[in-house]
Amino acid sequence: MAIFTSQTPMLKKEEVKRNWYIVDAKGKVLGRLASQIAQRLRGKHRPDFTPNVDSGDFIIVINAEKIRLTGRKLDKKIYWRHSGYMGGLKLTPARKMLETKPEEVIRLAVKRMLPKNRLGRKMLKKLKIYRGENHPHQAQKPQPLEF
Repeated sequence: MAIFTSQTPMLKKEEVKRNWYIVDAKGKVLGRLASQIAQRLRGKHRPDFTPNVDSGDFIIVINAEKIRLTGRKLDKKIYWRHSGYMGGLKLTPARKMLETKPEEVIRLAVKRMLPKNRLGRKMLKKLKIYRGENHPHQAQKPQPLEF
């Protein structure tokens, strides 16, 4: 009786080799950039992708304040949060959110594209977002990534 083994490689978390990439958000559309970043954070671009292992790379996003939204989303898109108290709903339009916290706009877009579990929260920690050109990760020697 022959025993068949799977030819598909199944990674273990100790075997994962992560790279650092830097992405310039200047002039990029928010949703399209976020989906590419989410794919890299999850590790789906790798040939040895394993769904139950965090095999993604580290992503540094610079120039977060120069991201674009298409159509009338600047005025129509609403970010909301709730304090948990009666009447505690806080609404913020996308235009104001981009002026005050552009890093949060990108982080939320990517977060909503990742799995909603422990693994997804772990993946989101590998995303670093900064307003200007400067970032404190020069020692990791990030490679430029173009989408």
